Amino acid sequence: MKVLVLNCGSSSIKYQLVDMANNANVMAKGLLERIGLEMGEFTHKWNGQKHYEQLPIPNHTEGIKIVLKALTDPKIGVISDLKEIGAVGNRVAHGGEIFKDSALVTDKVIEQIKSLEHLAPLHTPGNLAGIYAMREVLPGVPQAVVFDTAFHSTLPPKTFLYGLPYEMYEKYGIRRYGFHGTSHKFVAEKAAKMIGRDWNDLKIISCHLGSGASIAAIDHGKSFDTTMGMTALEGLIMGSRCGDVDPGVILYLMDQGYDSKALTKLLYKQSGLIGISGDKQDMRDIRAGRDAGDERATYAFDMFALRVKRYIGGYMAEMGGCDLLLFTGGIGENAWFMRRPILEGLECLGIKVDLELNDKIMGEDVILSTPDSKVATVVVTTDEEFVIASDTYRLVTAK
Repeated sequence: MKVLVLNCGSSSIKYQLVDMANNANVMAKGLLERIGLEMGEFTHKWNGQKHYEQLPIPNHTEGIKIVLKALTDPKIGVISDLKEIGAVGNRVAHGGEIFKDSALVTDKVIEQIKSLEHLAPLHTPGNLAGIYAMREVLPGVPQAVVFDTAFHSTLPPKTFLYGLPYEMYEKYGIRRYGFHGTSHKFVAEKAAKMIGRDWNDLKIISCHLGSGASIAAIDHGKSFDTTMGMTALEGLIMGSRCGDVDPGVILYLMDQGYDSKALTKLLYKQSGLIGISGDKQDMRDIRAGRDAGDERATYAFDMFALRVKRYIGGYMAEMGGCDLLLFTGGIGENAWFMRRPILEGLECLGIKVDLELNDKIMGEDVILSTPDSKVATVVVTTDEEFVIASDTYRLVTAK
């Protein structure tokens, strides 16, 4: 079976065509950006080759049509007929308390996802748009939905409740849900195998560090705590998201005239690394600015490292130790210069690593810890699309 994996954002579509019958081989992948704007961008990769063009992409349905046309194109395509696509797997940001596992798409499932839209207002419309588009373009092909929040459904009340009146949870569902679940689960299992252990026997701290970033405390195969909350704003400082902030600041800004729309833009798009540095969101640019003596870039760099370090120590205390510490995501896998300040000084927690080896690692699966370290520390590459494809295949073939 060939599974088309879709990750639809509000103005973008990431996709992969995965051949599950051939060791989950990625036949093609690509990205559509700037959907709905005057001119969009389309990047398609296959067999080591790349196609790029600028063209209008008015909506997600038209975007899906562009993807399907590329997949079957005589020059850049990898299949001869759309009938070769056996299933579609969709990433959905928020499953609330309804979805504790992936699910096949039905009318009822769509209505349930729509009922949770208030929990992820920036992500859910795009996720649904992809599902609708595929129903229109390939109506007979089964679809599955894989939720970012599902892995964190094991969080206990002592970690998922906020210090608000309990009625806020009962009435509005206000609680910690957590995100990046597909990534955290995948890399935790993979990293455990790297050190020859079963993840169900370990206490693991998973650091998914990228433009969006979160850390998860995984206790014997179950998510115990995580940095993102009801939304993807809480926790670590991110590319343009604020992370932890005093709620009183929000109240103060409201008194200054900020409404919900302005606050949403501020907290999601104008904060984090770009807000602190002023003009830099990519960690490579932040580092270059720091090295050039840019004071604000230095603040952003140091704040990011310190926040990660803070949560590592906190989660070790929560779980009563840690057997395995892992780094993944764009920054976690590649930015050795950020892993270094995070790891320096953690010897007091039993974490000892080969920093010279760390400085050579970009995008590889490597064990960084020294033989005498109490905690195994690894860099591990994630593959969320593989998880989505695998879950989709599992659900469709079990029908």
